[in-house]
Amino acid sequence: MKNVDDVMDVKEIEALIKLLDDPDTEIASHVEDRLFTHGNEVISHLENAWEQSFDSVLQQRIENLIHRIQFQNVKNDLQLWQLSGAFDLLQGVILVNKYHYPDLDEQKLINQIEDMKREIWLQLVYDMSAIEKVKLINHVLYNIYGFSGNTTNHQDAKNSYLSQVLETRKGNQILLATIYSVIAQKLDIPVYGVNLPQHFILAYVDESQKDNFENGVIFYINAFNRGFIFGRRDVDSFLKQLNIAPDRQFYEPCSNSAIVQRIIRNLISAYEKSGSQEQVRELEELLEIFL
Repeated sequence: MKNVDDVMDVKEIEALIKLLDDPDTEIASHVEDRLFTHGNEVISHLENAWEQSFDSVLQQRIENLIHRIQFQNVKNDLQLWQLSGAFDLLQGVILVNKYHYPDLDEQKLINQIEDMKREIWLQLVYDMSAIEKVKLINHVLYNIYGFSGNTTNHQDAKNSYLSQVLETRKGNQILLATIYSVIAQKLDIPVYGVNLPQHFILAYVDESQKDNFENGVIFYINAFNRGFIFGRRDVDSFLKQLNIAPDRQFYEPCSNSAIVQRIIRNLISAYEKSGSQEQVRELEELLEIFL
């Protein structure tokens, strides 16, 4: 049974929504701010009002307000993720995904990742070498599930949204590498992201014998190129081609926070190219959380 305060809130919300189409923009803006303070609880009321309205101005104001509330949710959740240590990379990537797809079914994405992990786990043998484990992951992700780098439409923002990459099986370097490393780490296979300029690769780290390998990295993996395995000298050559001096950060695993920042920067670049300035502004606001 609803208490009096709940009923009062609903009545206030419905009364405020009726004022959203006020021709005086100052009044409409004040009403929008009042509704915004109610947060998620007003969204269903706003959606109902949108469906019942034939006024395009009111519908647009409702859409803008819903987006404003949902954007604030993403911002708050991303701040909490960062302040809590950014331990769960998958959760961070899902939060970025919710910027453009706020009604996202998180559990569906988690289940898709778990299905791929299980497929690999069923074929995993205890005494496999590092390269054998990587070849198994490669077989499942690229041969069975059909993932590949999106070379024809590389700048598309969809390449940086996890839900879209899982659906189309095509993505950019960082999203494919993120899927790869998340699954590997769930299987206790030490594969981590490396923040290379103009590229994003993975490092297979020997965590038990770091002293035997420079920086603890045994070899590198290119998730964008079907899990191609390569060595430190190839990274040297790549940097030399770009005329960039070798730096420790280009060879060693980076943090989950750095990965999420790079995904956001990729999105900013994609939206800049498409002229979507509002998205650029909002994503820059999300990026500021980490700076």
